[in-house]
Amino acid sequence: MTEKAKALDQWIRSDFREINTALEELHFSQPNRLPDDALGGALKQRLAEEGRALISELLDEGNTDEGFDSGFDLLGNVGFYMGACRRHEITEPSRETRSPLQEASALAMQLGASLGVIPRFASSHLETHNRAINGVYKTFTDLEDEKLFLDYNTRSVFAFIRASEALRQILPLGVSHPVTYDLLLSAKQSLEEVYAYNQELFEKLDVDRFFYCVRPYYRPHRVGLHEYRGANAGDFSGINVIDLLLGLCRADDPYYSQLLVDKFLFMRPDDQLVLRDCMRRTSLLDSFLDSCLGSSSESGLDRFSQSREADKNQPCIEKNLRLFLQVCHAHGQTALQHHEQLVNKFIQRPADDGALTETQGITASGPPLPVLLKSLRKLCDMRCAADVGGEFKTRHKDIEYLKGLLL
Repeated sequence: MTEKAKALDQWIRSDFREINTALEELHFSQPNRLPDDALGGALKQRLAEEGRALISELLDEGNTDEGFDSGFDLLGNVGFYMGACRRHEITEPSRETRSPLQEASALAMQLGASLGVIPRFASSHLETHNRAINGVYKTFTDLEDEKLFLDYNTRSVFAFIRASEALRQILPLGVSHPVTYDLLLSAKQSLEEVYAYNQELFEKLDVDRFFYCVRPYYRPHRVGLHEYRGANAGDFSGINVIDLLLGLCRADDPYYSQLLVDKFLFMRPDDQLVLRDCMRRTSLLDSFLDSCLGSSSESGLDRFSQSREADKNQPCIEKNLRLFLQVCHAHGQTALQHHEQLVNKFIQRPADDGALTETQGITASGPPLPVLLKSLRKLCDMRCAADVGGEFKTRHKDIEYLKGLLL
């Protein structure tokens, strides 16, 4: 990291955070808790000018080619600045054709193009690749609820990653391997940890502070001419690897494939490679179906029985199947929890209470809130293998068939 890059990093960790915190307290003191153009003018000007000065020096310095990690960290810092300017409406995409943050846009686009990622901060800058100094990592504000949100999100992300890695390790072993049971158990335990972390978060997080003072930093904003959607906690490969390898979602499903296309560049390149690899793999669900169906005259249970009689030492697939279905259930429970608690309690209800449901730019992903909620419900149903009556495809029938083999 060059001296000029260090100066920006230090500013993000100090004055930048203090300015945002002061502005949040002003916003939150208003009856509607929304930004007021008449308030905080000097603070907003300071935010814009101090950040521009530091970034201009970096732009003049040029590409120092210090490697991916250094460049990615710098992109995060530029992104923090641009995200804060969007939050405080120093920049607002609906009234602009290009970002007024010209120096920041130029540096962000240079970095994003060279790194193979979107030219704005992503969730990994907040969570999995957010370096702490003396125990303190980068945040937009000093608000306890922002730190609480990131603490638990980071724990959940790493638990999802552990589950995805366990499932990936099954692929070369096959679903009937005795060690597959151990890997499925590891995946199940990791998903149960996600549920527990989320439950703690939802109990501790203040609804209004999250809705009015944390989420607004993740809104879409322009970088140069293009408007990029906001960072999302799901912008890492692990959760989609779980979807695909369990078989609850399919890469050839038009809705799900569009979701993947939209998020690829919001992930680090190593994550992109992992996800691309899993998109071409046969899912564990399909592998169990292939193993259990047998011939048309032979039921799955008959096949289990015949395997045991023919060779007492042959691993029994039934034990693995039972645990596999528990893993699917655990993944579905985390999806339901996210939709029914985080989305409903921390987004939908406060938006309704504040008469903000139809407000433009309220969602991080860009679409109006009702459109986003419908899309999230569909994804939740797919992950739960819910019976949706033919409205769209889920793996409900296949999961029920495999359950029936174990009765």
